[in-house]
Amino acid sequence: MTSRVWADIDLDAEGKHAGYLYAAHSVTRSGYGHVATPIAVIRNGAGPTALLMGGNHGDEYEGQVALLRLARETEARAIKGRIIIIPMANVAAAGAGVRTSPLDEGNLNRAFPGSADGTPTFAMAHYYDTVLFPQVDALIDIHSGGTSMDYLPLASICLHGEAAVDAKARALLAAFGAPISMIWDAVDPRMAEIAAARRGVPAVSGEFGGAGTVKPACLAVVERGLRNALRHMGIVAGKPEPSQSRPMETPARAFYAFASATGLFEPLVALGDTVAAGQPCGRIHFPDEPLREPVTCRYSAAGLVVCLRQPARVERGDCVSHLARDAAP
Repeated sequence: MTSRVWADIDLDAEGKHAGYLYAAHSVTRSGYGHVATPIAVIRNGAGPTALLMGGNHGDEYEGQVALLRLARETEARAIKGRIIIIPMANVAAAGAGVRTSPLDEGNLNRAFPGSADGTPTFAMAHYYDTVLFPQVDALIDIHSGGTSMDYLPLASICLHGEAAVDAKARALLAAFGAPISMIWDAVDPRMAEIAAARRGVPAVSGEFGGAGTVKPACLAVVERGLRNALRHMGIVAGKPEPSQSRPMETPARAFYAFASATGLFEPLVALGDTVAAGQPCGRIHFPDEPLREPVTCRYSAAGLVVCLRQPARVERGDCVSHLARDAAP
């Protein structure tokens, strides 16, 4: 079905333009209302198209800040081809500073391929999937740990199984040049990067900090990676800067640690620590039972701590950390 989302700018026009993507959302306050997602397009002649997204999850800020700066500072004369920038891909979630949309509880990165007649999150997923993905040469979707997790800065790809697409994604990941280059097996078919791969579009994502903040060091990794990716694609002149990226993987559920009770989580490790299987990850305390001994959470595998829970309050089943290991050559 054809998308019902419409743009108030011409995405093919030369020069630099900004506007909105409108998805109908009829509510009591506004019977003919729309949800308006900001978009900027920079174009200079024929050439590749890069789609750059931030705010897929609304409490992840590094991508939003980096893309806003890129949109302001990049002039059309400095590129060859086209850059489509969507800094708040799930605009309602980003406006509220929460992971999922307050309009429909939609998690955009679990909404693909979406639905033309769906609620705003699913309507936008359908628009990205059916309108934007078919006309771009690469997707870069910037994430972080949001307000619940914090990450070492890493870029990542999901292997789709289509050799040509996976090869292009690996090359784009190498050019991005983050300190860690993570390769996942295809995790969830509802994710943006896997949906793009189904359209033949290589995609790079990543986790660049988190904890509800914007860390200068993580922001610098994102901005350098975006420049490198645009150079790799030939949209910006020059070659990507050399990097010493560490190839890693998180191959199984055993590399994740989960809260086994509800209480207050006290971490016993730090980001960047190397841990052994069986090593304590943290303790869960029970303030409503003052004499109860804390429960210890342990790692089931060995590896590098790349992700760590931020809020102390946890419920049984919350992820409190995950590991990565060096990838095989």
